[in-house]
Amino acid sequence: MICFTITNKKLDHQDIFKIELMKNYILVSLFICFAFQILGQEENAATLKKAESLYEDYSFDKAISKYSEAQDGSPEVLRRLAESFYKIGNIEKAEVLYGKLANGEGTIPSDVYMYAAALMQNKKYTEARAAMVQYNTLNPDDSRGQAYLSNEDLIKELQKNKGQFAIKNLAINSPQEDFSPAYFKSKLVFTSSREGVVPIRRKWNWNKLPFLDVYVADIDAEGELSELKQLNKVMNKKYHEGPICYNKRENMMAYTRNNYQGKSKEGVVKLQIYITRKLSGDWEEPWSFPLNSNEYSVGHPAFSTDSKWLYFASDMPGGFGGVDLYKISMGTDSTFGEAINLGADINTEGDEMFPTIHQDGILAYASNGHPGLGGLDVFVVQLKEDGALGKMYNLGSPVNSNRDDFSFILNKNMKSGYFASNRLDGKGDDDLYYFDLLKPITFGKEIKGTVKSKTGELLANTTVKLLDEEGNTIDSVVTDESGAYSFNVDADKKFALSGQKEKYFEAENVVDTDTEEAVIVADIALEKDPGLSLYALVTDKKENTPLADVDMKIVDNITGEEILFKTGETGDYKKPLADKKIDERGSYNITLEKEGYLTKTVTYNVLFEKPGIYNVHESLDLAMDKLEVGGDISKLIEINPIYFDFNKFNIREDAALELDKIVTVMNQYPGMEIELGSHTDSRGSASYNMRLSDKRAKASAKYIKKHITNPDRITGKGYGETKLINQCSDGVKCSDEEHQENRRTEFIIIKLDEKVKANNSSPNSL
Repeated sequence: MICFTITNKKLDHQDIFKIELMKNYILVSLFICFAFQILGQEENAATLKKAESLYEDYSFDKAISKYSEAQDGSPEVLRRLAESFYKIGNIEKAEVLYGKLANGEGTIPSDVYMYAAALMQNKKYTEARAAMVQYNTLNPDDSRGQAYLSNEDLIKELQKNKGQFAIKNLAINSPQEDFSPAYFKSKLVFTSSREGVVPIRRKWNWNKLPFLDVYVADIDAEGELSELKQLNKVMNKKYHEGPICYNKRENMMAYTRNNYQGKSKEGVVKLQIYITRKLSGDWEEPWSFPLNSNEYSVGHPAFSTDSKWLYFASDMPGGFGGVDLYKISMGTDSTFGEAINLGADINTEGDEMFPTIHQDGILAYASNGHPGLGGLDVFVVQLKEDGALGKMYNLGSPVNSNRDDFSFILNKNMKSGYFASNRLDGKGDDDLYYFDLLKPITFGKEIKGTVKSKTGELLANTTVKLLDEEGNTIDSVVTDESGAYSFNVDADKKFALSGQKEKYFEAENVVDTDTEEAVIVADIALEKDPGLSLYALVTDKKENTPLADVDMKIVDNITGEEILFKTGETGDYKKPLADKKIDERGSYNITLEKEGYLTKTVTYNVLFEKPGIYNVHESLDLAMDKLEVGGDISKLIEINPIYFDFNKFNIREDAALELDKIVTVMNQYPGMEIELGSHTDSRGSASYNMRLSDKRAKASAKYIKKHITNPDRITGKGYGETKLINQCSDGVKCSDEEHQENRRTEFIIIKLDEKVKANNSSPNSL
């Protein structure tokens, strides 16, 4: 595998993007560290010098032997030893050494990060998280630590096999490296360091494997490969060649190879891209990509579907820290534009590489910087027609494992494909895997729309927020000159949109992505703030939470204007008052009605003394009472105590007025049944109180029966002093006010069948 990172064993080119910088750093460190320690220890010094030479020559296995022989426990030597084990793929030994570095003296942040990386590749995710917490403390600005710690449950989610892929290891895999597949006509082209295909193979010090070449094979119906041979002599040279890619028409080829023309100032051979066209049936001599350099590497090319862009990986200056993905425009005359970094959503301080592009708008690549299962993981991102990048996500298991997974491709009909991995159950160093795609790769949904004023004016520079069902802000964008916005979201979820702009009222829209449509259009209309407005917030009285789906009717008592409105999830309504001026008065009747709740009507009278928003709910009670079985109607409507003459149970005129309020409720709600309960205080005998309360309850119920439909819906029952609501029982000294608390009439709902239409004309008005 051709890789671009010093922390990964699979740097299978002589170019190792950052290795010379590390060499210089560690050589200086070693020199300072050893200057005073090795005096008189010439033999040990010679051993360390030999170890350094072997390390610089990529002979990591031999370097390990020499470093170990030196028995030097300094952080610098431990770091070299850990790096060497990591590079040859002995992650277990690397973990132990990085653990000593991370928890010892002389620790630098990269020691802790590499310890976390090694733990992840050994499936020690709990310990890896603890190490990442430590790393985030040492280097809080690194996006890798931030992203990893913000996704606490991601590892468990990525480990789940969701039945999307059925994978198998190919029979053609060698004990060496086989990776970076690419479709060409009906065949598969891939990169390999396999032995035995040609008589003589040079070997690379790093992994003791032959240098990489490009091969081509036939594909059978099961995805297996056969009839293997080298691709051609035009590109397979002395050292590393591959990966390779073709454009859609398959008449242009780009590939990665060693720089045969020169070395960097540090003496390192860098990676370069070469391109060739097929003319008259033959491939012409490859030419050098204009960004090729002796001082940095470029590689892993991938053509866009329309061949107007070339995507590639590079560690050129100006990136995000590691190997980044770029794109560059291509002219029909083989001219190129300026390289464009794909940005912070794709690139990290780690390494992003092995880009591949599918014609249906999918960019796949490998990353060890984004949160994953360990090593390189395969990610896919939506590649839109205009070149913009949409949602990105990790493919998870079984494509991704705790080791390196990369070079993911799909066939044209998106039913199958290939990728490479060095997971432990493979045949060789890197193996090719075939997969059937059992469920399509999707990127959720796109919500888009425009923000306009109520008069139809397109509103640029408007902030649009995307909120989840709990009201948390997920994302935020600013509309362009045409008032347009868009979000990429998950399917089968509900979202709220909030539009905000200075001198306009905030407006919302609700979107449900549980639909077959890939693009959901949701426009937002903002109303201009005239300087004066009413704001009303309706809540559930018991829960004290905003109440949705409340039918609100606002009547201007001065002009007669009537407005009907239904509250949304936020339970509020804002009414601009364009016709009002400062020092004018306003009077409004506000009626609130919702199924299952008691209808409420209030009157709001106000003097507009200054510009601004007048909050109706701060002056009036706009909380609505829910009607429930077991509830007491007398506590939901404004009803005064029902009085009787001493030792009497006939209905007085003042009592009749209060009972008429119950009549109104029951007539408006014919499915309601009520038990009318009459209660006394503890003064007098219990038997007397029971008889008197029962007569009063039945008399009150009889009055109501005469005035409601279906009189059997109400019954009366006396409870005497059996249900006192305070401590004032027999023998307890209480005030008249305390005894009055126990003398009461209750109207308990015992059945509810139909929609509430009860009215509460509250005197709580201004």
